[in-house]
Amino acid sequence: VYLQDFTRQKEMEERLRQAQKMDALGQLTGGIAHDFNNLLTVILGNIDMLTTHLQSAPDDVRGHADVIRIAGERAAELTHRLLAFARRQPLNPQQTDVNALVSEAKQLLERTVGEDISIELACGKDLWPAIVDPHELQNAILNLAINARDAMPAGGKLTIETGNAALQQDYAEDHGMTAGNYIMIAVSDSGCGMSAEVAAQAFDPFFTTKAEGKGSGLGLAMVYGFARQSGGQVKIYTEPGDGTTVRLYLPR
Repeated sequence: VYLQDFTRQKEMEERLRQAQKMDALGQLTGGIAHDFNNLLTVILGNIDMLTTHLQSAPDDVRGHADVIRIAGERAAELTHRLLAFARRQPLNPQQTDVNALVSEAKQLLERTVGEDISIELACGKDLWPAIVDPHELQNAILNLAINARDAMPAGGKLTIETGNAALQQDYAEDHGMTAGNYIMIAVSDSGCGMSAEVAAQAFDPFFTTKAEGKGSGLGLAMVYGFARQSGGQVKIYTEPGDGTTVRLYLPR
C-alpha cells in the first residue's frame, strides 16, 4: 500500500487561489475607483465654484448644494478606501517608531471603542523601526479597533501587541511574503469570533456581517491593501466564540 499526504499541497493550492482572487479583485476595484475618483474631482470642484455663487441664494438652494458637497466627500472617502485595497493610494513611507505611534493612538481608541471595552497595550522591547506611512498605519489600527469593538457589543477586552518577527523562507512563502525582518502588530478582541467561511472573505471589499447601514465593508479591505502596498502582510486568527486576532506585518 502506498500513501501520499496531500494536505500541504491542498493548503498551498488554497493560498494560491486566495491570492489570485485578491489580485483580481484589486485590479478590478482599482480601475473603477481610479475612474470614479476623476469624476468626483470634477463634481467637487464644480460644487465648490457653484457654492461661491450662491451666497445670496435662498437657504434651501444653498442647502441642496451642501448636500451635494457632503455626498461627494463621502464618496471620495469610499474611493480612497477602494484605492487602498487596490494598493494604488499614495503613501509616504518613513522610519516610524511603532510603539510610540500605538501609545499615542490609545487615547483616540479609548474614545472610539467606549467605556465598556478595556484597552491593553503590550509593546515589545527593543522594537525595530518600521518603514511605513504613519498616518495610514494609524488609520489601519483604528479600523481594526472598530471591528474589534463591533465584535464585543456587551463589552470586553481589546489588546494591541507589538513585537519583532524574523520570518524564515518556508513560513514567508506559505504566507505570501518575502523572508526577512518585520514588525508585528496584533490587535486582539475577546468577542464573538468568526467562522472559517467568514474569515476567508473578511478582506473582500464590501463584505460585512454587520447590519445594513452599520458599516461599509471596506475597513479590513483597506487594512489589507495598506499592508500589501507597504511590503507586508495581514493575517486573521479566529474561532467562533473565542475572539479574533489580526496580525499586521510591516517591513523593518
